[in-house]
Amino acid sequence: MRHTPLAIALAAVLGSTAPFAAAAADSGELAALKAQLAELQAKVAELETRTDAQSDINVGTQQNLEAIAASTPKVETKGGVKVTSPNGKFEASLGGRIQFDAYAFDRDLAATTGTSEFRRARLTLSGKALGWDYKLEQDFAAGSNLDGLRDAYIATGLWGGKATIGHFKPYRAMEELTSSNEILMMERPFASATGLFSGRQFQQGVGYLRAGDNYTAGFTVFNLRGASGARNEGMGASGRVTFAPVNNDRNTLHFGAWASQENANQGSADLTATASYAGRRGPSLAIATTSGASGDSVSAYGLEAAGAFGPLFFQGEYVRAAFGQPAGPDQDVETWYLQGSWLLNGGHKVYKSATGVFGSPRVDRGLWELTARYDTIGNRDLAGREASSTILGLNYYVNPNLRFMFNWTRGDNGFTGDQTGQYALRTQFSW
Repeated sequence: MRHTPLAIALAAVLGSTAPFAAAAADSGELAALKAQLAELQAKVAELETRTDAQSDINVGTQQNLEAIAASTPKVETKGGVKVTSPNGKFEASLGGRIQFDAYAFDRDLAATTGTSEFRRARLTLSGKALGWDYKLEQDFAAGSNLDGLRDAYIATGLWGGKATIGHFKPYRAMEELTSSNEILMMERPFASATGLFSGRQFQQGVGYLRAGDNYTAGFTVFNLRGASGARNEGMGASGRVTFAPVNNDRNTLHFGAWASQENANQGSADLTATASYAGRRGPSLAIATTSGASGDSVSAYGLEAAGAFGPLFFQGEYVRAAFGQPAGPDQDVETWYLQGSWLLNGGHKVYKSATGVFGSPRVDRGLWELTARYDTIGNRDLAGREASSTILGLNYYVNPNLRFMFNWTRGDNGFTGDQTGQYALRTQFSW
């Protein structure tokens, strides 16, 4: 039995009464006192017994709780929904994005009609399984079945980097690799699938990417067929390297270079460059085309520079591409852009070292961002096949999930002289 301080005190009291008891053996008061002390001792013993029993119950309860925790999956609801197995070997996350756009035009020569649309409406399932990552993403705004398939791949660690197999973006073009949730403007510049690689954004293939705190190096080999395209024998390859000599919590300076080669073959779709110079759903200009049946190729290389210094951000790319022709020399296409932003009430663009791109600022409160871009593309071998756009914008980050975007675009078609303008508004929610 454990001896509590109360029991010890009672024993001391009993001991101290011994001389008194000897002196007043016949006293009735002494007998009553002894009876009271005996009763108190009995109660103390009972309390000690109950305490020991309760301790045993608490230990058992804790053991039961630990056993339940060890056998129950962990569920998190921050952002999307994430479930992790008790042993940590399996994960599944469900997320998505909704981007709803509205457009109005200042007409010039081209026929345009204001409209609205769901620019993106995606559900994304991603996670881990026994050392492999996986991702499956469907964009319901782009169509059903394979028409709307975006990322669909498995990946695993290899030689200090990551190997990817499936349907994903080739490693080329900085703004192309930036998530649509985090691009600066509502649409990407011409040095991407919005222009130079028209419609060739996600490809089937294999890739390898290695990254550190201030560098990335990635290489991709891919089929020219997208998920929903016709089967063909065309193949391509691309590679990208980046280096950030300055990279801390408040300042980042980034440089990069990339190259891409697409070899058309029997059954390949045409490889085209097209500029929607007055925004999405506005007029467009065909810049260059390589016929898929010709067996020719499109080769391109690009240089990148970007930086975020406190609330200020800038990014630019310069690209040269050669579009092969079945008769005559290649057609050279040149495109470049410069864009920037200023976070008016604080904030800082986050640099993602793992992929060598910039993301959205961290949002603790509502953030306002002024944006601007100048973008141009042209065929140096076909007179007039050039277009440019000037964009001014305003972004409002309500919280990490909700953003509103406004873009005013002034387009310039060097072939027709058209100078259509566009006003565009986006409501974006991601989780």
